[in-house]
Amino acid sequence: MFQFLYKLFGNKNVTDEQNPMKKFLIVGLGNIGDKYENTRHNIGFKVLDFFAKQENLTFETKKLGDVALYKLKGRTFIFLKPNTFMNLSGKAVLYWQTQEKIPLENVLVITDDLNLPFGSIRLKTKGSDGGHNGLKDIQAKLNTTKYNRFRFGISDAFSKGRQVDYVLGEWTNEEENQLPERLEKSVELIKSFVLAGVNNTMNTFNGK
Repeated sequence: MFQFLYKLFGNKNVTDEQNPMKKFLIVGLGNIGDKYENTRHNIGFKVLDFFAKQENLTFETKKLGDVALYKLKGRTFIFLKPNTFMNLSGKAVLYWQTQEKIPLENVLVITDDLNLPFGSIRLKTKGSDGGHNGLKDIQAKLNTTKYNRFRFGISDAFSKGRQVDYVLGEWTNEEENQLPERLEKSVELIKSFVLAGVNNTMNTFNGK
C-alpha cells in the first residue's frame, strides 16, 4: 500500500531516509544488566551485538533503549535493544516505530523460543505470544499479532517447574561452541529480511 501511494503521490525528491519503505526497525529482546548478558532469554540482544561487532556499529543509549544505525543498499536498519526490561518491551517498540514512521511490515522482533530446538531459526509474520512476556507486551502495545518475529530456538531442556531458571540461565559449553555459526546465520537472515523481503527469507532460512 505504501509503495503504491508513493508511486501515485510521492515526491521524486524524497530521499531514502524520508521514505518509510526504506527504513526497518530490528528489535532484539532481552533484559539489561550484566547478570542477564549471557542468558538464553537475551538472545535478541546477542544477535544484535554480534551484527554490530561484525559491522563496527556503536549502540547509543537513547529513549527507551540502545540504538544503532546501519545502511546497506539504500536501506536503513535501525537496531533497538529496549532498556525497559523484557516485560515492557512493547513500549520501546511502539515509540521507535512511531518516532521513525516505520510501517509495521518493516518491523522485525528477535526473540528466544522454547518450542524450537537449540539454534533453529524461524521467521513468522504473525502468531500468538506463546507465553512470552516480551511478545505479550508488544502485541498489547501494537494492538495486533501481525508483526514479524524472528524466533531463535533455545530448546525446552528443563525439568518441570524450572522454566524460569532455564530461560534466565546461561548457555552450556556445547551451546556456546555452536552459537557463533548460528549468530552468523541470524545476521544473514536479518539482511535478507530487509533486502529480499519476508516471504523469500522464510523460504530460504526457516528450519535451517
